[in-house]
Amino acid sequence: MSGLFKLRVWVAAAALSASCLPAISAAHAQAEPVEPPVVGVVAARKKPITQTEQFIGRIEAQQRVDVVARVTAFIEKRFFVEGADVAEGHLLYLLEKGPFEAAVAAQQAQIAQVEAQLGNARLTTQRARILLGGPAGQQSTYDAALANERALEAQLQAAQAQLDTAQINLRYTEIRAPIAGQIGRTTLTIGNVVGPGSGVLTTIVSQDPMYVTFPVPVQEAINLRARYTPIGGFGAVVIRAQLPDGRFYGHTGKLNFINNTIATNTDTILLRGVLPNPPIFEQAQSPVTVRELLDGEFVTVFLEGAEPVDVVAIPRAAVLADQQGSYVYVIGPGNRAEQRRIQLGQSSTTLAAVTSGLKVGEQVIAEGLQRVRAGEAVSPEPADTTLEMIMQSSARQGMAGAADPAGPASPGGAGAGAPARAPAVSASPPAEPTGAAGPNAGGSPGSRR
Repeated sequence: MSGLFKLRVWVAAAALSASCLPAISAAHAQAEPVEPPVVGVVAARKKPITQTEQFIGRIEAQQRVDVVARVTAFIEKRFFVEGADVAEGHLLYLLEKGPFEAAVAAQQAQIAQVEAQLGNARLTTQRARILLGGPAGQQSTYDAALANERALEAQLQAAQAQLDTAQINLRYTEIRAPIAGQIGRTTLTIGNVVGPGSGVLTTIVSQDPMYVTFPVPVQEAINLRARYTPIGGFGAVVIRAQLPDGRFYGHTGKLNFINNTIATNTDTILLRGVLPNPPIFEQAQSPVTVRELLDGEFVTVFLEGAEPVDVVAIPRAAVLADQQGSYVYVIGPGNRAEQRRIQLGQSSTTLAAVTSGLKVGEQVIAEGLQRVRAGEAVSPEPADTTLEMIMQSSARQGMAGAADPAGPASPGGAGAGAPARAPAVSASPPAEPTGAAGPNAGGSPGSRR
């Protein structure tokens, strides 16, 4: 029995020892110190930022004329190249002149006849007036002669008016360009009969400069007015246009008009600017002039402040968001991460302008955000120098700057589909863009912006 008792004691001791090993191991593991996560920080600083708003607009010619025939006649000649530029007064079509020249000659003959009758009537009136002084004179004879003279004077005026009409119709046989611009295709060719009911023969649109019109939400228009009116109004705003292929147009423009009525169906107001539209190439061999902007073309319009403003700026990768809004993590006392609620102003994909919530010089965590929790200690280190270079490039290009530091491409230098700068966004919260994540960014309590 003593041997069996010893065996039971040994088994019980072994089981107790095995059950205590995990607890001892866990206690030992908890006793090991945990290193704070390494994060990259960037100091919030003042940077000159060009404030920018983005809208969708359309290019419009300043003048557009549909050329029509004023008289009915055959087309004898055409004097323009379709698609070429024409000067004001340039002869476009020559219509058959014969019938109109004959009408002018007939009216000239009618005038000559009436003038002869009028001369005789004036002599008759003069004789009747002389006879009034003698016994043979009668007042009624004089009155009749005077009435006939005045009737012939009226006929002469009517004949002169008919001659003027005939000469006007004769001039209408030469259809000339009422404005300077680019002419379109002709709808009727030589030999066709044209008239006022024939419709449009061709269309001329002016080319340089061009209008760009774009609707702006009323709330945004009020913000623009409050921002730019005190510093110069139209003169404080620069217009840039992004073409359909993504390239930025090489010339800037100015605002020159705000509509006096709000579109009730869209709650927007129409703004208009002026952009130069010179020829792209010197074209000595071709009659057709090629320009960058075309009437009716859709473009993306950027309204930029003429002068940059200083704002507190941080990398866009440092901004997080949740249902309560935007926030960042800053380094607090004891190298502990503090959650800081902020208000964003004009922001791009690489740079965020902070209107409230941050002070210049505060250290903002921009890298390693997935390891950061509010109130926990971190090990701050300077962020990657690439991030600082991107911030500097974005600040130089303004809020319309793209991640590509190369800046906007010239009209002839960039390939199609290679935008020079990324679109800017509105300062209102619903329009804030989704920011690019930092090099070590990942999941966090809030979603990335």
